Amino acid sequence: MQASAAALWINTVFAGFDQSITTAVHNLYLWAGDFFTPFFEFISFLGHDGIILVLLSIALMLFKKTRRFGTAMLFGVAIGAIFTNCILKVLIARPRPYADDSSIFYQFWLLVGQNVESDKSFPSGHTTAAFATMTAVFMVGDKRVSWTAYIFAILMGLARIYLVVHFPSDVLAGVIVGIIAAILALAALGAYVYVMNRGKGGRRRR
Repeated sequence: MQASAAALWINTVFAGFDQSITTAVHNLYLWAGDFFTPFFEFISFLGHDGIILVLLSIALMLFKKTRRFGTAMLFGVAIGAIFTNCILKVLIARPRPYADDSSIFYQFWLLVGQNVESDKSFPSGHTTAAFATMTAVFMVGDKRVSWTAYIFAILMGLARIYLVVHFPSDVLAGVIVGIIAAILALAALGAYVYVMNRGKGGRRRR
């Protein structure tokens, strides 16, 4: 895949960051061999195309006590997908880390299962979906416990780096886009609830 000017700029600016973080994450492999590989492959599977997160959101929407969580999560993953998959990936068109077989990323990739993804890397769609849904859970829920939702989101980002299907800068961008998507989702949900309540109030007055 031909890298765009934006992708080349990102590669240059974040070269040191991407290599140092990926190397640090791959110390897990050096310490434990393949022990972490199936775990991170499973975490990554949970974010594939956002399908499981969408199904979870819909399941939560079926019950009154969890409906706000499910609705916020669904809005968040949808908005995040639009920004990531329909806009940023298309415009930036950054190749995957393993695309360059002369790089250290390619050598790491050979060690951890050689998982192959679509050809566009920036930002991480899995990380976007995870942070969009889990930020929604955090913001809607009791902050004393809802912060634990971020454990899953952080593991998702680590999984994508460990499997060398994303650069760390892809994951960082996914974190940012996901959080923004969740904030927009909650704003949209709040506006929807407000309009619906006004409509019900207007009908009652008539």
